[in-house]
Amino acid sequence: MSILDRYIGRAVLGGTLLVMLVLVGLNLFFGFVNQVNDIGKGSYGLSDAIEYALLTLPRRTYEMFSMAALLGSLLGLGQMASNSELVVMRAAGVSLFKIVRAVLQAGLVLVVIASILGEVVAPPMEQKAQHLRALTLDQRITFQGDQGFWARDGNSFINIREILPGNRIQDIRIYEFDAEHRLRSSTHAETASYSDDRWLLNDIHKSEIDVDGVETREFAHAEWASLLSADLLSVVIVKPEILSVWDLASFIRYQRDNGLESAPYELAFWSKLTLPLSSLVMVLLSVPFVFGSLRDSGASQRMFVGIMIGVAFYLINKTLNHLSLVYGIDPLLSATLPSLVFLAVGLGAVSRIR
Repeated sequence: MSILDRYIGRAVLGGTLLVMLVLVGLNLFFGFVNQVNDIGKGSYGLSDAIEYALLTLPRRTYEMFSMAALLGSLLGLGQMASNSELVVMRAAGVSLFKIVRAVLQAGLVLVVIASILGEVVAPPMEQKAQHLRALTLDQRITFQGDQGFWARDGNSFINIREILPGNRIQDIRIYEFDAEHRLRSSTHAETASYSDDRWLLNDIHKSEIDVDGVETREFAHAEWASLLSADLLSVVIVKPEILSVWDLASFIRYQRDNGLESAPYELAFWSKLTLPLSSLVMVLLSVPFVFGSLRDSGASQRMFVGIMIGVAFYLINKTLNHLSLVYGIDPLLSATLPSLVFLAVGLGAVSRIR
């Protein structure tokens, strides 16, 4: 990598970092404000709200990456344009291709950072944040590391080792006690699903204890009358968009193998895989503005145009995602089409630069 490549890269990365700090800071602040209304519920206090907001920081940063890449590139390259550095580079014989290549190399660095955040850092941190919030808001809930999720339901204590998207839970243990706190039955179910306001347990082993001893029975399926609703469990489930690509692929496979709906998870899967493309497209779109009609404009005007482009990309992306789920459009097409359209626009604009 040449000195020029590193110089342009530092400008793009520095601008992106500055924009990211502003965007994520605002997002974090409003996220904290949303938590203020819950302070005082259960044992949820100010320190819990602050901790929750900080734990969601990786997820918020990940969600802002495409917008930050666009605005940061505009800011960094715009500053170079204002200082006539880009004009000097062109006059010195540096081709537009070399400048674009340096910009995209910086974009690749951003893609690597975003991928690490989205695949490694954000999912466990988001899960921890949801666990913290659920634990402090509802005193029936507790978590004990590898022992999973615990809840009390009347005279029963429930242990759920894994909570899955789609109102499903896995590896469930139910311990029922009598009024004298003596264990009366122990039930283990491999899986359970919530539908029509009721739970259905699958692959059940139940042991009932009385004065005559222990009787064990097995059932393929059985209804479970519990006050523990899917709404309560939903507060500790990470949204599909935050799951790692590997977790999404595994869950999609499970849904398909069991004839269940997988479209929302396929959409999240392809959206995550196309994030590198969308981030690079956003970086590429900054180039025409610093060489084209806005090259002599102020930073505020360039940033305004960048925000409009970012908002347009976001709205088109969200609209296609909803249409995909409603009308059964292929998730791969829905996830990639906005990036491909903006890529075509960006390449067309760059090709017209003289």
